[in-house]
Amino acid sequence: MSIIKTEHLTHIYSQGTPYERVALQDFNIEIEEGEFAGIIGHTGSGKSTFIQHLNGLLAPTEGKVYIDGEDLWADKKDLRRFRFKVGLVFQYPEYQLFGETVAADVAFGPTNMGLPPEEVEKRVKESLRFVGLHEDVMEKSPFELSGGQKRRVAIAGVLAMDPKVLVLDEPTAGLDPRGRDTILGEIREYHEERKNTVLLVSHSMEDIAQYAKKVLVIAEGKPAMYDTVENIFSRVEELTAMGLAVPQISRVFAGLRAAGYQVPGNIYTVEGAAAAILNAVKGGAAR
Repeated sequence: MSIIKTEHLTHIYSQGTPYERVALQDFNIEIEEGEFAGIIGHTGSGKSTFIQHLNGLLAPTEGKVYIDGEDLWADKKDLRRFRFKVGLVFQYPEYQLFGETVAADVAFGPTNMGLPPEEVEKRVKESLRFVGLHEDVMEKSPFELSGGQKRRVAIAGVLAMDPKVLVLDEPTAGLDPRGRDTILGEIREYHEERKNTVLLVSHSMEDIAQYAKKVLVIAEGKPAMYDTVENIFSRVEELTAMGLAVPQISRVFAGLRAAGYQVPGNIYTVEGAAAAILNAVKGGAAR
């Protein structure tokens, strides 16, 4: 069943003014429940506009958005319920921290959901576990923590609402490689344990290749491709024509194929590349 579905979704900024700009146009997509999908596209392609429609931060100029089979805008009084169902983590979410303690900050969402105190406490502890933080940080001020820890606290605050859809917009922006890998690894573990739907917006093709299972490519306000990671990153020429990069290892293997080496065209991770090279060596690396 589709957890996310859009029908002819169109969004026009500043409509009717000299600054009018079409950000999404006739955008039709269905994303199945339980997917871990990466979202890529060049700057201005419509990625951020699309994800802000998923919990009602933006209203369609035209078209429909369905979440879990329900029309998001059928009744505006229901928007609050949908915002608990679709959790959105913006870039640099730590700038939105405000609680006196880590526990208070993470508890804000589930408390607003009207959950009993014992359930709120349970969710706070569980969410901190998902992001790799020990319970001993609960009574600390979030502003005493490191940058990476602040980021995790902010993400935990969204996880504590137990959303059916978790949307992350460049969640590792500004982090060093170790911090990036840690957070993305924790998000993958969260997805594997909870079996919910995760959408990851990223400019890093390597991160999308490593963590996502499917990829949505957005170009000029429309879905240009939606398929498995393997199939998307094998379309090197098409992605390049859109101004998008592919994982470096994919470019290397595309070059090998162009040079006549019989290597797979659907390599997009270092692990896959190592296996392919070993197979080529065993087979004599034919050209």
